[in-house]
Amino acid sequence: MKSTLECIPCLIRQSLEATSCSFKDEALRENAVRKVTRLIADIDFRSTPPEMARDIHRLLRAESGVADPYRQIKDRFNALALKLIPRFRAVIRESADPLLDAVRLAIAGNVIDSGAKTSLSEDEVETAMDRAFETELHGDFDSFRAKVLNADSILYLTDNAGEIVFDGPLIELLPGNVTVAVRGFPVINDATIEDALTAGIDSAADIISNGSDAPGTILADCSEEFISLFQSADLVIAKGQGNYETLSDCGRPVSFLFKVKCPVIADHTGLKPGTHALLSDN
Repeated sequence: MKSTLECIPCLIRQSLEATSCSFKDEALRENAVRKVTRLIADIDFRSTPPEMARDIHRLLRAESGVADPYRQIKDRFNALALKLIPRFRAVIRESADPLLDAVRLAIAGNVIDSGAKTSLSEDEVETAMDRAFETELHGDFDSFRAKVLNADSILYLTDNAGEIVFDGPLIELLPGNVTVAVRGFPVINDATIEDALTAGIDSAADIISNGSDAPGTILADCSEEFISLFQSADLVIAKGQGNYETLSDCGRPVSFLFKVKCPVIADHTGLKPGTHALLSDN
């Protein structure tokens, strides 16, 4: 899926917010903003939004010397999710359809996205998660269930820190050999190996880095280990809009779990913003 000009205001907003996490000195921040503005002016609008964001955040990390500017935000939402998850695990344990409710919980967790909304509050997250099991799910869940049950190997692509905690119950229900992939390097609030370990994912699955610093899965950027698993897995499950934007035309079947958050994705999918979506490229 390619970008449109509608993505540019969001990237500019995100860049300004990211500089506030990266720079203490106002003059250095202003200089970085000027460089980002020039980068955006020269950007290839045929690129996907995650490709654009990758280049912007590479520049900001180089200018600031801060390797993980969103670390405090990630830690805060990891802690919140770990506080909330026990009560949602209890619901899934008692559910008539645990897999369905685990999918609902995982998609609801996609609300934790500092790229889409840096000012997201803990109260907003808690409210969204409390509605996880009653929010309508758009997609063919029965087809997804069949793919899960028929898979001997599953590759699960995560999205954000905090959100990854709510992926846990679904990952634990997946059969066969399950590998969970995280970003190779910090970018925005996307989950890395540190966040996966904090979430306890290592108790349910193998964890690998995809080798990339993009807020999505740009296959040309990824490691050989990741590409091998991506190509060979019986089923690939991908969380979040960034993964949808970069993999929806990748040439192999992928099951996407995400919340529709912007007009570009709404137009591409035909779904209203706010929709909890389970979409598959068959």
